[in-house]
Amino acid sequence: MIAKLEKQTQNNSHQALTPNRESSWQVAENILLSFRYAWEGVRYAFKTQRNFRIHMVLGTLAMLGSLILHLQLVEIAVIGLTSGLVLTMELLNTALEAVVDLTVNKTYHELAKIAKDCAAGAVLISAFAAMVVAGLLLFPPLIAMMVKTWG
Repeated sequence: MIAKLEKQTQNNSHQALTPNRESSWQVAENILLSFRYAWEGVRYAFKTQRNFRIHMVLGTLAMLGSLILHLQLVEIAVIGLTSGLVLTMELLNTALEAVVDLTVNKTYHELAKIAKDCAAGAVLISAFAAMVVAGLLLFPPLIAMMVKTWG
């Protein structure tokens, strides 16, 4: 069952590849082209990686919550940085998985499994840290607001 789900995910993620990148191995000719390629990477992750979308929504909610609760600018910055780190880790995880799949030609290899599991673990740890940070910064003013409103 798990193998079937993994195969479905692989098939879905590779359908979004764009075949018109013949020069993608070359250095971008200008800074705008570099930004375009970077944005294509973000778009690819958003389209194909469910967890990237989940982290994007949760990070956005944490940022909105920090604004609604009138947190200090440094607290908002910390939430933004930790949310950005989680998204960055998701992008690196996606890139590593693609390179590993390319290298082992989508066959099982124990070292490929270790590489993918460690990259996924890095995302997990960064997401957990972001949850702790957001919780520590958002819950006290949220509870104070609820006490003030209902108490």
